Amino acid sequence: MAKSKKLFTIGYEQTPPLAVYDALEKAGVKLLVDVRAVTSSRRPGFSKNQLAAALDERGISYIHLRGLGTPKEGRLAARSGDIKTLEKIYSAHLKKPEAREEMDELAALVMKAGPVCLLCYERDHTNCHRTFIAEIIEKRDGVKIDNLIPPQH
Repeated sequence: MAKSKKLFTIGYEQTPPLAVYDALEKAGVKLLVDVRAVTSSRRPGFSKNQLAAALDERGISYIHLRGLGTPKEGRLAARSGDIKTLEKIYSAHLKKPEAREEMDELAALVMKAGPVCLLCYERDHTNCHRTFIAEIIEKRDGVKIDNLIPPQH
């Protein structure tokens, strides 16, 4: 029987960049899939170009799938702790052609690219849209989910 694939998730809230990079490396991640709608960050080390360069130094590839990011209204709901509204907004978003296309792309990457990890901001995966993405891939493709939680500060 083939070994089942694993899909990791990670959030960088309240976490220094090195702790995130170390957690990815320790888990054996080969591809980081950034599922943020906006890839700029006020947190040093987490804007798209800085992040991709730092990961490359560790042998980890980077890709941004903007179509899987949360619309602004969903991000506002998440920030206020309204996860039901986030889920409703994000569920509608996933029906859009770009999101469906990128979900298919992600599924293919998970199956062929070696250990893949979804990145978003929220530390707690239960309050983040990356959990919805991971659960869809889990049900659809039979992968196992492992949520990485790097040490804070």
